[in-house]
Amino acid sequence: MISSSLELKKMIQILFTILVSFININTVLSKNANYEIYAIKFAEVGSTQPLSGMVLNAPASEQLKPIFMYWLLKGNNGKNIIVDTGFLGDIEQVKTFGIINYVRPDLMLQELGLKASDITDIIVTHPHWGHVGGVSLYPNANVWIQKKDYYYFVTDAWQKNGRGGFNKEDVLKLMKLNIEGKLFFIDGDDKVILPNIKVFTGSRHTFESQYVMVENDKNNIIIASDNVFTYYNLNNLMSAPNHATFDIIAYVKEMERMKTFVKDILFIIPGHDDLFFSKFPKISNHIVRID
Repeated sequence: MISSSLELKKMIQILFTILVSFININTVLSKNANYEIYAIKFAEVGSTQPLSGMVLNAPASEQLKPIFMYWLLKGNNGKNIIVDTGFLGDIEQVKTFGIINYVRPDLMLQELGLKASDITDIIVTHPHWGHVGGVSLYPNANVWIQKKDYYYFVTDAWQKNGRGGFNKEDVLKLMKLNIEGKLFFIDGDDKVILPNIKVFTGSRHTFESQYVMVENDKNNIIIASDNVFTYYNLNNLMSAPNHATFDIIAYVKEMERMKTFVKDILFIIPGHDDLFFSKFPKISNHIVRID
């Protein structure tokens, strides 16, 4: 009996030591998590557009050729995270918007030594077709989205006076992920969801759109997505148009807040501005590294 008690006590001590070691290792990994950050351009609109489509009260003379991109966060902790997913090439909007130079988003990862199955997590800034339509391309990823944004997307968006920019097929994709236990809801502003990665709300591009801040050792980097459409919005603190945000005042206030998080506004990355690709080192014609 005494021998059994001693053996049990010894086993408990070993298990406790293993548990403490596991916690310590994960703490270290979390504190030291750093990410190589890449912007990946996979499509563009074929003609210039009035800037007023993205900037409220922009001068009539100002034009923009919007691009479509998503972002890869390649971690030293085994995480390969993408922010937004792009879209599939067979959707109606490809014709409607005159999209050219399309490459299926997941195939672009090959230039960075990855494939779709290597992606561990997807952070959806908002569920518009250009940002969530490719979510089905990444079979092993957990998907993170704001809870309120999801519920608006699958319910009120389809009622009378609901906001547009959504695809029905994408609703079914996210509902399927939810049923499979791969969809994770974020409830509100200023939340740490992964090591050294926070999300913030407030811009209200969609009902509860979010943007991402990566807290690397060297710099904080904000992937604003459509919470900052263009550099013109950011530099002039001008909102998106009324059709592209629920709250034009909140849109501007959130850009002001973003500026307080970074050393240089260079590290606030807009969602659709091709000027961005001239500001960072090119990996290829379609990929730049942000650091």
